Amino acid sequence: MQKILVTCPPMIKQINRYNDIFLKHNMHFFCPEFKQVMTEEELIKILPEYDGWIIGDDPATRNVFIAGKNGKLKAAVKWGVGVDNVDFDACSELGIPITNIPGVFGEEVSDVAIGMLLNITRKLNIIDNEIKKGNWIKPTGMSLTNKKVCLLGFGDIGRSTARKLLAFNLDVYVSDPGFEKIDDKIICKYNENLIIDDNLNKAKITNLDDAIKDCDFIVSTCILNKDTFHLINKNNLINAKKGVVVINVARGPVINEHDVIELLHSEHISAVAFDVFETEPLSETSELRKFSQNFFGSHNSSNTLEAVDKVSKIAIEKMNEYLL
Repeated sequence: MQKILVTCPPMIKQINRYNDIFLKHNMHFFCPEFKQVMTEEELIKILPEYDGWIIGDDPATRNVFIAGKNGKLKAAVKWGVGVDNVDFDACSELGIPITNIPGVFGEEVSDVAIGMLLNITRKLNIIDNEIKKGNWIKPTGMSLTNKKVCLLGFGDIGRSTARKLLAFNLDVYVSDPGFEKIDDKIICKYNENLIIDDNLNKAKITNLDDAIKDCDFIVSTCILNKDTFHLINKNNLINAKKGVVVINVARGPVINEHDVIELLHSEHISAVAFDVFETEPLSETSELRKFSQNFFGSHNSSNTLEAVDKVSKIAIEKMNEYLL
């Protein structure tokens, strides 16, 4: 029986749902105890014992894969979409087949992006906290209609977010070098077969400078790589409208938190809503915590019962294909 290491917390939380699927494919799973992610040292120690690895947000580094290859490791699957923590080049060089599972969380993550936008603009968390204290406050909010939003990324999550932003009558400017607009139709440069819903053609495809200029909101849904690391920083944030709201449901390092904190102090940024952070979990000493208007998540926007179930089953089937 093939032994599979599972280190993805959402999948682990409901792992017993997949007993029969693992057994059907002659696989036995093991879920180690850890908090957020396993360390490189922990993985190097245990990975050689396993034939397959379903990866969460762990440091899936070259050293980890070398250790696995020197043991029993034959294949890996990155649970979910994000791949910034995985050394795919090392897998290729070592002959370890690996894949992620793209295009699976668009609706779930975009739901959270919209929820954060509504919360911040209508100060729902502040009202909620005060009501629970016995107070009856009525702070003035901000209407969404006709406001400009700079949307970073137009992948599955970005397109789902854009559709919902447009439904709220926002003016959506998209920054993503992989897309362009030709004859009022949005085209994907790297996949001509990708069909863009007609209603998304109301979005404007442009460069980052134009998208961020005088915008009311910034919503980050893009991947993290060398080109998007600290993509949003003081140099371009100052071109947004004073009082801009910044939302991040992508990866923490896309946004320079040090610069964000500085601009929160100066009130150029009115509030942020982050589901992801440069360092996770968010440090107890982070200055982001000092601003009561901010709204935080726990890198949990994809975590619904339905989405986790769908992706976990795909991950198991992908692993089975590799190990046949």
